Amino acid sequence: MEALVVRKLGDPTLPPGGEESPFAAVSGDRPIPELSSPTSVRVRVAATSLNFATFLQVQGKYQERPPLPFVPGSDYAGVVDAVGPGVRRLRPGDRVCSLASVGSFAEFIVADEKALYVVPDGCDLVAAGALPVAFGTSHLALAHRAQLKAGQVLLVLGAAGGVGVSAVQIGKVCGAIVIAVARGVEKLQYLKSIGADHVIDSSKENVIESAKSFLKASGLKGVDVLYDPVGGKLTQDSLKLLNWGAHILLIGFASGDVPVIRANIALIKNWTIHGLYWGSYLIHRPAVLIDSLNELLSWLSKGLITVKISHTYRLTEAHLAFADLRDRKAVGKVMIVMGSSAKSRL
Repeated sequence: MEALVVRKLGDPTLPPGGEESPFAAVSGDRPIPELSSPTSVRVRVAATSLNFATFLQVQGKYQERPPLPFVPGSDYAGVVDAVGPGVRRLRPGDRVCSLASVGSFAEFIVADEKALYVVPDGCDLVAAGALPVAFGTSHLALAHRAQLKAGQVLLVLGAAGGVGVSAVQIGKVCGAIVIAVARGVEKLQYLKSIGADHVIDSSKENVIESAKSFLKASGLKGVDVLYDPVGGKLTQDSLKLLNWGAHILLIGFASGDVPVIRANIALIKNWTIHGLYWGSYLIHRPAVLIDSLNELLSWLSKGLITVKISHTYRLTEAHLAFADLRDRKAVGKVMIVMGSSAKSRL
């Protein structure tokens, strides 16, 4: 089978097989994985998602560092290829999605039956493969941790990325008033189309002044929930907009700068600061994660949320996908699609 193999840590935007590339050349001679237990299931991968965590992991900059060599990749969707004798819920031909710590950048992957989620009829497999990490992160952050309520104000930084787009949509499903911050006209137009109440171009506008003007015109005091995958100065500035009792959701630091939030100010303002490492729910609170993903798949089947696929690539073009992620060109998700013959914009 074909797989993308990380042979050494390095720059994931370099073409596979090159001397400096972290990736070995993509070939079809990697063995198809065997079923590893009575309850294991082999899935033929249709599509797998590219996340910022994967970008960091290939460079050795993520908190989890798998031993070399390894196949990267986390959330994916596909069709059941084979099942172990103890599997009761699934059979070959079923459409499923899931997530893994590594391994989804391959034609086949093996998972335990309990880790797989049935993709409802009418849901596209590529969309389902993009759902778990991005939408799962935002759903747990907003619905479970911050307990976002109708009428509250949600400020989403980095709103045009995979987790940002999901946060805007989930915010609207929850009935929140959403302020979305991104860069560029195309991204802002898309965010308006999915329900953002106010959009701010951080490359041209003063984010704080624009947000304050909107809040004043709308008769609102401030922001109740800050959703932050960016970090840096934008985080520091955004704190000026927060209401007493606000929730701060720390999702990541795409800017490369980890912000400092002064504890004395959090005390005076009664702020709640949440660190949200979604993947750790698999270990510590798996039942919460399972309920969250099942609800998201239900929302997807009902059309309450949509998954924006910005670009798709083949395994051999994975370096181009990583470059899109690095350069923040994508609006929504970047996907690796198995068997696709060319790069496409959807």
